[in-house]
Amino acid sequence: MGKIIALANQKGGVGKTTSSINLAASLAVLEYRTLLVDADPQANTTSGIGFDPRTIKASIYECIINDINPHEAIQKTSTPNLDLLPAHIDLVGAEIEMINLDDREYKMKAVLNQIKEEYDFIIIDCSPSLGLITINALSAADSVIIPVQCEYFALEGLGKLLNTIKIVQNRLNTALQIEGILLTMYDVRLRLSNQVVEEVKTHFQDLVFDTIIQRNTRLSEAPSYGVSVIMHDANCKGAINYLNLAREIIQKNGMLTLEEEAKQETA
Repeated sequence: MGKIIALANQKGGVGKTTSSINLAASLAVLEYRTLLVDADPQANTTSGIGFDPRTIKASIYECIINDINPHEAIQKTSTPNLDLLPAHIDLVGAEIEMINLDDREYKMKAVLNQIKEEYDFIIIDCSPSLGLITINALSAADSVIIPVQCEYFALEGLGKLLNTIKIVQNRLNTALQIEGILLTMYDVRLRLSNQVVEEVKTHFQDLVFDTIIQRNTRLSEAPSYGVSVIMHDANCKGAINYLNLAREIIQKNGMLTLEEEAKQETA
């Protein structure tokens, strides 16, 4: 049974798409069958992993609105064990089209339930808003990762997001948990970055992942090549950070493979 993890933050530019792509790719490289779901009408995840959204015939939109089988929309990526359920600009209109539908908050859940058994992890990249598509993602997810950048307005809007998560937990998805808060865009040279890390850890304590994602040129370059950072440069800081995050999530969920367990015992 696959674990569904949504990455959500209504604040843009926090590294949400970068984290979705690279966490999914890292889980896949560690030999976990992984599906990356692009639930953002901007379709940056789709293009960032090597597909042209304009040429996509079937996407998450068709699955939600036209009830097509998700198997018809899923694409194999160049990374072994990693599939993509792409997005398309049409997703912009989905929120309006869904307003009059029955169980409109559960449309994505119904889609993902059809394929959940086929994957170890399903990672959903949410749009930078708290609209109906994001509510759908949170209703479908087992847990949510909140990326927070190590910059001045880091905690701005976080209260609003946590409030939305609480509403979803109370009304739509009582099983939804916070997987963790992920600190991104960390610059070791900046005093501000270190202050933000301290502030977030003081506020949220155990909810904060041990792994921190550092600023890295390779991370910024990778999407322009249509690949994850691990396929672009497996030895760079960005790739190592996301592999560490993947391992932290695997361990937290008690999903270590025998090979990973053996490595940990010998480490």
